[in-house]
Amino acid sequence: MGCVVGKRIRFAVAVFAPIALIASTAHAAGAESPPPKKVPEAIGLGGAVSSVDLDATNAGIEVLRRGGNATDAAVAVAAALGVTEPYSGGIGGGGYFVHYDAQTGEVSTLDGRETAPASADRSLFLDNGAEIPFDEAVTSGLSVGTPGLPRTFEQALDRWGTRELDTVLEPAVELAREGFRVDEHFREQTAQNEERFAAFPATRELFLPGGQPPEVGSTLRNPDLAETYETLGDNGVDAFYQDEIARDVVETVQNPPVEPESDLRVRSGDLRTEDLESYEAIEREPTHVRYRGLDVYGMAPSSSGGTTVGQALNMLENTDLSQVDSAEYLHRFLEASKVGFADRNRWVGDPEQVDVPTEGLLSQEFADSRECLIKPDATLPTPVAAGDPRAPGGECEPETSDARTPREGPHTTHLNVADATGDVVSFTITIEQTGGSGMVVPGRGFLLNNELTDFSFTPTTPGEPDPNLPGPSKRPRSSMSPTLVLDGGEPMLSVGTPGGSTIITTVLQVLTARLDRGLPLVDAIAEPRASQRNTAQTRAEPEFTARPETVRLQELGHVFDTGDGEIGNASGLERLPDGRWVAAAETTRGGGGSAAVVIPAG
Repeated sequence: MGCVVGKRIRFAVAVFAPIALIASTAHAAGAESPPPKKVPEAIGLGGAVSSVDLDATNAGIEVLRRGGNATDAAVAVAAALGVTEPYSGGIGGGGYFVHYDAQTGEVSTLDGRETAPASADRSLFLDNGAEIPFDEAVTSGLSVGTPGLPRTFEQALDRWGTRELDTVLEPAVELAREGFRVDEHFREQTAQNEERFAAFPATRELFLPGGQPPEVGSTLRNPDLAETYETLGDNGVDAFYQDEIARDVVETVQNPPVEPESDLRVRSGDLRTEDLESYEAIEREPTHVRYRGLDVYGMAPSSSGGTTVGQALNMLENTDLSQVDSAEYLHRFLEASKVGFADRNRWVGDPEQVDVPTEGLLSQEFADSRECLIKPDATLPTPVAAGDPRAPGGECEPETSDARTPREGPHTTHLNVADATGDVVSFTITIEQTGGSGMVVPGRGFLLNNELTDFSFTPTTPGEPDPNLPGPSKRPRSSMSPTLVLDGGEPMLSVGTPGGSTIITTVLQVLTARLDRGLPLVDAIAEPRASQRNTAQTRAEPEFTARPETVRLQELGHVFDTGDGEIGNASGLERLPDGRWVAAAETTRGGGGSAAVVIPAG
């Protein structure tokens, strides 16, 4: 096995140095050029990167090779993903940045979540008291929050970086100008959004060349985005939040540039230049739990990822998952997820505007009071009623509620970077739905997000407070879960994934598969997935229900729905005891991910 991995890594290193060469070769050969090779696992020294995309991973490796650190490389990867994965993330959206500092041993986070306009209130997505249809809300100016990613880039580089913004944006500028090779996954995502993309001239011109989704093997260029990146590099991100770019963003939101002949109804939003001028990414204390003697750090609210993953781990701590059979392991994983989501939906929102009992949600006392609901021989009835982390304890009797399941878009993207000194970054970025709001800012080359549809349009549980209703300058709740695991104060794992609310369950499943079941990281990522989010049916991949354990799970009461295909597109890093890094990504989901190291082993 070691020899095979070594050969794969050597090939990966051979292809990732000259990004421009990859792009120009694709252009010269057109649709007939063979696709560049992705590898899902790489082992070595000098730094490591994993993401969903080969070009983006290459961008990070290039920065590391030139002496940049993990933060420098993470910004480079994220900017490149804005070129090659524009439907999942980009400077028209936001993200969460989790950083480990090898010199101090400190874990820090930046909340780069988008914010609602200052004029927003609880009626944001209501029309005469009734909820606006969800699809209509998505493709509208109403759904666009103030983008947070550019400010996150700036604040991360100021806090931990060693390179200037213009330097780390260079690979993405070149990639946008020279173009990237369209793969089947990109074409499929474009085709799924063809009708609404066609309604916006700037979006149609960029992503529907000749009026059709681009052909697999063709080269897609984005010179407008290259110019936008150069503007940010030359003038700083204030050019995005205060100058002409800000005015273009606001104009797009307030007067959506819809094709006059389009039948699509696109509502205007009320984002203003003052909203952009006042935006800041917030440095927050990370969430922290102890699990199997390890320290697990995640993203605090406004994300629900760190609290829900942490609470579920605390519940699972009471069972030695390495010793139970596979069916019991999966049963307890699904039930802990179910209970965690009940509490997440009731308590987590923007901590600047609602009282989020983060400490209580992460306490072992609260986890124990909730874990006792989980029975080895039956599933809990759904939806499970939320507990109260402010007053844990009492009788251990399951109760149900009439809560609705909140909606959350399924597409985001994640990256992991480690450098030669041991700094690590786990970074999840998003524009929400595939293609966000569908609106490209004319002349700027990036899609605007639809993050505000992550708010509850109306209270999800009648008669109870909802912490996630819209409000002025409020951050909508997220499920993004960039996660770092430390062993004795040293980095061990970095994990994250896209997938909307399934992000939480995917990260939890990858962590338990690696830490409890002993799977290699790349295999833990490749495992068939299921996602239980306090609903009557558990969403599952067909490969999951094909497992022999499914019969036993169904006997316990689990009901599976396989109608929505793949769940997530995870990636991660692991530091081995000898100091080498394992970079790992998906083997098949989304066409496979991309892992690379600076100096390969073997």
